[in-house]
Amino acid sequence: MTGFRPFTICLPFLAIALCSLVLVAGGQEKGQPHIVLIMADDIGVEGIGAYGGESYSTPRIDQLAAEGMKFTEAYSQPLCTPTRVQIMTGKYNHRNWLYFGCLDPSEKTFGHYMKQAGYRTCITGKWQLHSYDPPDYPGAETRRSRGMHPNDAGFDDWFLFHAEHTEDKGSRYGKPTMMKNGELVTGIKDEYGEDLSADFALEFLAENHEEPCFVYYPMALPHWPMVPTPISDAWSDPDRRLEENVSYFPDMVAYMDKVVGRLVDGIADLGLAEDTLIIFYSDNGTDKRITSVQNGKKFPGGKGDTTQAGIHVPLIGYWPGTIPAGECGDIVDASDFVPMLFEAAGREGEMPPGLDGQSFFPQLLGKEHPSPREWAFFWYDPRPGWDKDQFTRSVFALDHRYKLYDDGRFYDTVKDPFEKKPLRYWDTGEEGTRSINRLRSAIESQMQPVVPGN
Repeated sequence: MTGFRPFTICLPFLAIALCSLVLVAGGQEKGQPHIVLIMADDIGVEGIGAYGGESYSTPRIDQLAAEGMKFTEAYSQPLCTPTRVQIMTGKYNHRNWLYFGCLDPSEKTFGHYMKQAGYRTCITGKWQLHSYDPPDYPGAETRRSRGMHPNDAGFDDWFLFHAEHTEDKGSRYGKPTMMKNGELVTGIKDEYGEDLSADFALEFLAENHEEPCFVYYPMALPHWPMVPTPISDAWSDPDRRLEENVSYFPDMVAYMDKVVGRLVDGIADLGLAEDTLIIFYSDNGTDKRITSVQNGKKFPGGKGDTTQAGIHVPLIGYWPGTIPAGECGDIVDASDFVPMLFEAAGREGEMPPGLDGQSFFPQLLGKEHPSPREWAFFWYDPRPGWDKDQFTRSVFALDHRYKLYDDGRFYDTVKDPFEKKPLRYWDTGEEGTRSINRLRSAIESQMQPVVPGN
């Protein structure tokens, strides 16, 4: 398709919408806020100023953390598909894993659940859960098109990069290739993919605000390829917009922050700020080609690794007038988002059996959870899939200080976040003994077969 017009909201339209929203704000069912879940792609805590990051400019995300609830112990899986499968289904990966880049089409996602809760649903950004392997990759013929297509994922409207085959995905940034509600959109010459994704989210909210809206925005930024953004000097030359160099990474992080601010401002301009819960999260740690500075120390990226550098990620909740400014040290992992969404939507009594997570909605509101997580569990094996044979299976659990692998390796993640020196647990005193017993029980309980109906 040529002649593509970007998704933009003109000022006259905003003025009309704002006037009308003064009358209809709260038109959604009482107690059901709009919810916008933003998930960045490849950024650990060290990349965000609010978490001590010193290498990149993130003023808008830092503002959300200062004015909202910042979680200091949020975790993801080390790579994108494991996290995306887990966050969308509320289940640990060993209960629903197929292949890298594929989501089991028999699963229900939070798109389905939020529709059942009375929400209009939208996804914009990156999909990569339908068909991943290139056609010449060994075994690809048994896996291609075996995942979940966006049409079947529970979203009323969608605008996505990599909705189908890998070899057809094109660029996610300059000259992007996107798919809008099943229609392939190509030939976009002068637009930046992330801008189009953000515009789509805002248009969805503008058009559907009289009903409760759920927007899931799995961003492309700041995932490789590291290429110029509209704030990069090289962007002014159209021939350089797909030029790859790690030197563009700071601009990519800064533009990620700019897009988050654009969404926050757009929601406010629509008159929806006090009716909208905004959550910022990340799918895994920073690319290994990147070394950042956090709290005065160099911090190498750990994407793909099971160390803290691969799994310790930012999580921030922002909802003016409802979420107080604060910081929460409770453990949260990707399986907790589905239960949280049920509770935020006022449907906590309708959660299906078989979910692994627990809601962190009370903590978002600044309340004490009656039974906060004592540990998070991880089953991580991104195989099979193109370029994934380099990985092996890792099963582990962690608490506020220690991490235990199912093969017996034991680490102090506070003193040794990169896991250079395994501990002998009998040298850690009573605290270490209690921790290793707790974590061993967590691993054993999670690896038990699930009884149907429970």
